[in-house]
Amino acid sequence: MSVKTAFHNYEQFPRIQVSTDTLDLSLGFSEIAGRLKKACHSPKTVLVVECYPGVNQEELLDGLLTLSPSLVIHSDDLAFEPEKIDDLLEKDLLPDDPVFGIFTIRRLSDYFYPEKLAQAAASVDALSDGLILIYGVGASLVHPGDITVLADLTRWEIQLRYRKGMNNWRTAKKDLPRLSKYKRGFFAEWRWADKEKEKLLPILDFYLDMTVEGSPVMAEGNAYRDGIRQISRRPFRMVPYFDPGVWGGNWMKEQFDLPENGSNYAWSFDGVPEENSLMLGFGERTLQTPAQNLVFLQPRSLLGERVHARFGKEFPIRFDMLDTINGQNLSLQVHPLTEYIQEQFNMRYTQDESYYILDTKGDDSCVWLGIKSGTNPSDMARDLERAQQGECPFPAEKYVNCIPVKKHDHVLIPAGTVHCSGANTMVLEISATPYIFTFKLWDWNRLDLDGKPRPVHLKHGLANIQWDRTTSWVQENLVDQAREVHRDDHCVVERTGLHEREFIDTYRISTAGDALIHRNGSVHVINLVEGEQIFLESPDHSFEPVPVHYAETCIIPEAAGDYRVVSKNQQPVKVILACVRN
Repeated sequence: MSVKTAFHNYEQFPRIQVSTDTLDLSLGFSEIAGRLKKACHSPKTVLVVECYPGVNQEELLDGLLTLSPSLVIHSDDLAFEPEKIDDLLEKDLLPDDPVFGIFTIRRLSDYFYPEKLAQAAASVDALSDGLILIYGVGASLVHPGDITVLADLTRWEIQLRYRKGMNNWRTAKKDLPRLSKYKRGFFAEWRWADKEKEKLLPILDFYLDMTVEGSPVMAEGNAYRDGIRQISRRPFRMVPYFDPGVWGGNWMKEQFDLPENGSNYAWSFDGVPEENSLMLGFGERTLQTPAQNLVFLQPRSLLGERVHARFGKEFPIRFDMLDTINGQNLSLQVHPLTEYIQEQFNMRYTQDESYYILDTKGDDSCVWLGIKSGTNPSDMARDLERAQQGECPFPAEKYVNCIPVKKHDHVLIPAGTVHCSGANTMVLEISATPYIFTFKLWDWNRLDLDGKPRPVHLKHGLANIQWDRTTSWVQENLVDQAREVHRDDHCVVERTGLHEREFIDTYRISTAGDALIHRNGSVHVINLVEGEQIFLESPDHSFEPVPVHYAETCIIPEAAGDYRVVSKNQQPVKVILACVRN
């Protein structure tokens, strides 16, 4: 039985101080409007405010009308009717599937009437003086503008707004379940919105953070880009978020001093730039921005040339946590093979993953992994079908290996392997980033937190199960794979995985002093899996020491160079490190 130590020093809102010689951030629309007014030097000025879907445009317009514009154009009004957009999206969103869709290849301009855009542009050209305000989703399609602003917000805030009742952008389908809203965002809206954002980030004049309703924050474009550039050359943490789930536990709630939510916390996302955010400190003021903007603006410095060449502007490594301490088993599941995810969902690579065991409770902690030797695939498929129809529970113990685990075990899970974490197990999940593609096979007869059946994806799952990953194969290839690769007076380094089918390498560094970490041309992602605190230090002092507390995830850009993992006061610590394999 593991004995848990609660340090209570986990930072829920890590703030990254950046240095800048430009003006401080503008807070509130009174300051923001004043700053924009100062930027209007010509008798005629076109102010373009491109809005990410989910931005509160009513709040935005109310704040900018104090500029007394001569003409206001709302770009949303130039787009197709909601019903027409819904029809265009239907094929990509696979209406008969509650979870999965196909990544759209459309662009935002595909949903706008060209003649309406041309008419709007002509109305701008017809004016000889005054301030012209163009705002909304697709505002940058109307006119290049004299002053360009990106009104942005974090992905997590969009999801919270969905849950509070916000609908998707320009849809006739109102009050959909939150899973349906997320699906449309994930497979469609966020894809085309990110393409527009990518074009604007290098050239925008101002960046407007609209994450906290009623508290907008604006930075000059050059100051924002310089802050992002600084972050891409030093270790940094993102802002994590925590979410309840039907199987969740209470380890994170106690360990991290999370707010009481009347339930539990099942997930923590603390290492996913597409989902997490950055808090940038400009003097005494703070701006929050999606961490994905860092990937868009500084991909080579962040990822390294080799990784960027392979993945482009995508961050390929994901760290998150799964908490079942005093909770329940996760759903029995399988992830798609590479060829399947490419053919079915227009995704380039799949979710190979692993479970690093942060903690356990009692003697029955386990991971369900692989197929028991002697299993007849037809029998297992038949019993899964019967369970899905509600005829009888699925006898998981008959078909799936239940592997006992303890703290610091590392279990490898290449795509196609049936798996799930058992109850009373605290997992640090290290994986590739397509995290939504989980095919549930059996969910232990549970309802979700809304009292509805959780979706099971048996057809997808059965098409991807690798039946030859039986008991002996699992033991030989996926369990207890740690091998020592380096030892000196300062540290021990073990390679703990991943499997040869997976592009991620993981290493565990143990030290009571300091360990020098050399780079391999890849971004590094680390988590302090034992010990109260470490510092990441630069041998050539290219960045200030960065503290990392127990269970915190930290990203070390490739451009940060070699670094030291330092334990103060000779306290033994362990760090798990992930990178893209050479």
